[in-house]
Amino acid sequence: MTKDYTHSIYMPIPWEIFHRDTRMLAQRILAARDHFDGIIAIARGGLIPACIIARELDIRTVEAVSVASYDDRAQGQPRMLKGVDTDLVGDGDNWLVIDDLVDSGVTAGVVRTLLPKATIATVYAKPEGQATVDLFAVPVKSELWLLFPWDAELKPNEPLARNATASDLSD
Repeated sequence: MTKDYTHSIYMPIPWEIFHRDTRMLAQRILAARDHFDGIIAIARGGLIPACIIARELDIRTVEAVSVASYDDRAQGQPRMLKGVDTDLVGDGDNWLVIDDLVDSGVTAGVVRTLLPKATIATVYAKPEGQATVDLFAVPVKSELWLLFPWDAELKPNEPLARNATASDLSD
């Protein structure tokens, strides 16, 4: 089960847009439920949005779980790198899990198995993974590879007309 994103369309997301989209997620979370015991960030991508969400929801207890399912831009079998303190979070009841993106839903599925009663929310969601989370802020197309501000290198780029094929521009 591998998914290769090396030929995706890249979409950089600046800090300002990412922060706006994460606050939009916080608003959706508040509309759905006004209190959680704590937040569990899915490392690494969920760490930054979890900090923003924790501030916006005034939550001080933040845990992390780490599941690796990507090697560069190829998705493979998920591996649990760090679990959570089950004495603290139990089965996830009244806990909020945050990630930056749900893509295929593989990582969310692993976390859902670990924390079946948790609420899982992501800032961005591709169609294939939307059903595996409870809330998300921004839907994105399957073929997009999001370049998050902490992952992207700032450098000049060529005009689209020099690098794109006609099919790239038709969407």
